[in-house]
Amino acid sequence: MSRQQEINVGRISGVFGVKGWIKVFSFTDIRENILNYSPWLLKKDSETRSVDVVDGKLQGKAVVAQLDGVNDRDQAASLIGWDIFITPEQLPKVAKGEYYWSDLIGLNVETNLGVQLGIVDSLLETGANSVFTGTDDN
Repeated sequence: MSRQQEINVGRISGVFGVKGWIKVFSFTDIRENILNYSPWLLKKDSETRSVDVVDGKLQGKAVVAQLDGVNDRDQAASLIGWDIFITPEQLPKVAKGEYYWSDLIGLNVETNLGVQLGIVDSLLETGANSVFTGTDDN
């Protein structure tokens, strides 16, 4: 099973204070777990930057972080809308029989009778259950 090269774990959604801190919309299951990963690969359009997380915390319902080299509000504001990625090697190992959602993306889906249904494109947590979305190969 091949893993994705990079995993999208969040997005920079705003600024926090005047000292360069950013607000982060985290895709991690426990919101503040995004702070456990460093460096972050920031991507927007065709540009990519690697940045180290210097500090971070849960601030109310938001996650805020300080990035190395981002020292004022204007620098932080320039990062709004950038996606945050990590590499698979940054994730903790999983137990046998467990998988990260990112491991499932790109896999073929078929019934027990071998009927091909398509390829997993993304997953969505709805509260009651997880929903797989995909493309139909047929």
